[in-house]
Amino acid sequence: MTRVMRFHETGGPEKLVIDEMEVGEPGPGEVRIRTEAVGLNRAEAMYRAGNYPVQPKLPSLIGYEGVGTITALGEDVHEYAVGQRVCVLPMISQGDYGIWAEEAIVPTRIILPAPEGLDVTQAAAIWMQYMTAYAVYEVAEVGPNDAVIIPAASSSVGLAAIQLCNWAGATPIAATRTSAKADALKKLGAAHVIATQEEDLVARVMEITGGKGARCAFDPVGGPYVDTLAQALAERGILFIYGGLSGEPTPYPHWPMAFKGASMRGWVASEIWNHPHRFKAARETVLAGLAQGKLDPVIAKVFNGLESLPEANAYLESNQQIGKVVVRF
Repeated sequence: MTRVMRFHETGGPEKLVIDEMEVGEPGPGEVRIRTEAVGLNRAEAMYRAGNYPVQPKLPSLIGYEGVGTITALGEDVHEYAVGQRVCVLPMISQGDYGIWAEEAIVPTRIILPAPEGLDVTQAAAIWMQYMTAYAVYEVAEVGPNDAVIIPAASSSVGLAAIQLCNWAGATPIAATRTSAKADALKKLGAAHVIATQEEDLVARVMEITGGKGARCAFDPVGGPYVDTLAQALAERGILFIYGGLSGEPTPYPHWPMAFKGASMRGWVASEIWNHPHRFKAARETVLAGLAQGKLDPVIAKVFNGLESLPEANAYLESNQQIGKVVVRF
């Protein structure tokens, strides 16, 4: 029997409970891992709360990003070995598998060898953030003289976007509600920080860009503020919406888009990994960036033990963090 985190009803972090379950043996194309660390994501919090596009079948397993050591191989698994450390990528529908557990079964199609030179907390904090932020690199193709507005910049994805922008020679503009995190964001690579509750975002972006506007905005918030972001874009700019943290309907900002010839598009990381050639290119880029020190996962706080997951989730949802929240087992 293995201790496994599940939830039997939707709601807040307090709904997470530890159950004793028989993990069993991996099937064809699967491995069993001993979980070493997991990285927390907003999508998991939304799923647990019942606010995610995929509704949970209760009781539900949870957790789909982390790192662990293989303890058993399923039939026809030859590319991995018992004792090998692997990253688990969030490439599955939530609830199908769950690695918030001391041991878990996962399919080989969602694992990769853990990069050398990273400890377990860093290895648990790579793939969701960089694959999500990869939109600014692959789709917007940002480069020198391009500015990128990054709302919720202190999140792990926001910091990943800052790093990718800097690597590409672009200008990352961190947007955050107040100036409390401004110094930290500048130290972590933001060229400029705009406190949206204290400053006029459009005026500041135009000042920074000499009236040109931003090549793109990479927004996890949505809601009515997208109109402001659209006004701050350059001609033929791109407004990416990759989340719905506002909880409000997201309107299409027609006139700012129309006058600029700009576009608004949804984005999720699966757009990369559902296409093998794009996933291969992105994977190689991220691994190269890690090896060269251009990309460096920022860990906000590390919690210890399976039983700390409710507390870690509460911390994630408090918006205090700057970077990734990780739980070590």
